[in-house]
Amino acid sequence: MKVEDVKVIGIVGAGIMGRGIAQTCAQAGYTVHLIDVKEELLEKALKLIKEGPFGLATLVEKGRLREEQIEEIMRKIETTTDYNIFCKDVDIIIEAVPEDAELKKKVFKILDEKCPEKTVFTSNTSGIMITELATAVKRKEKFAGMHWFNPAPVMPLIEVVRGSLTSEETLKLVIDLSRRLGKTPIEVKDGPGFYTTRFIAAYLFEAIRIFEEGIADIQSIDEMTKLAFRHPMGPFELMDLIGLDTALHIGEYIYGLTGEPQYKPPLTLRRLVLSGYLGDPKYKVGSVGGWRTYYGGSQR
Repeated sequence: MKVEDVKVIGIVGAGIMGRGIAQTCAQAGYTVHLIDVKEELLEKALKLIKEGPFGLATLVEKGRLREEQIEEIMRKIETTTDYNIFCKDVDIIIEAVPEDAELKKKVFKILDEKCPEKTVFTSNTSGIMITELATAVKRKEKFAGMHWFNPAPVMPLIEVVRGSLTSEETLKLVIDLSRRLGKTPIEVKDGPGFYTTRFIAAYLFEAIRIFEEGIADIQSIDEMTKLAFRHPMGPFELMDLIGLDTALHIGEYIYGLTGEPQYKPPLTLRRLVLSGYLGDPKYKVGSVGGWRTYYGGSQR
């Protein structure tokens, strides 16, 4: 399949990454099929695509989109909880379910059974090896990593991951599609955490350890990071955005495969996740708060 043949893009998962990817694809003119397990999750996703912090209404306010374009883009996004409807005529899948290898493989097994033979599979996993996920499907040559960054409509990079059996045709398709979506694709080889996630996991966990040692508090670490390194967000703000549970799962996976101590999740992170503090509730469904909520309130 060539990029010119792609008309329908399927997004699995309507969470923060899935809805951002769906918005980006619809803005680029593609028909989007968006699936999740509950209708209310899909309804929330559509509302946030339209009116959320990085949504279409915000683009209108900034002069990057015309008001009349909003409904035109929204009509391109079709939602369902039924895989039979979702898989019909879909050319390429971008999976964006939670960062759990067994859950992702379960989803891909269903997709492999129901999608047309032409359909190419990609995963937005931030760290799970593509070769591992591809064990769930028969079409291993049509499987690649397509690692987006949060917020998806804003961040320019897509880390394109070549699995052990990814074909040249599939790799080229993912790279070409990324460019058509207005992104900058950079190819990496397969490995736990690829490049970006291994880098960011070590950085985030070191920030937590510095906090645990009492060298600086959360707000100070965030502020120093932004002022010294010109990062738009500090490490704790970033974890509140991407999800503390996601950071924990990533660390457990990379540490489990590499044994490198910098990837071992700090106990403070695990304690917050077990307590339901998964990140900023604006972005993370089911969270009671994030770093600042926990340490800025009565909890210590």
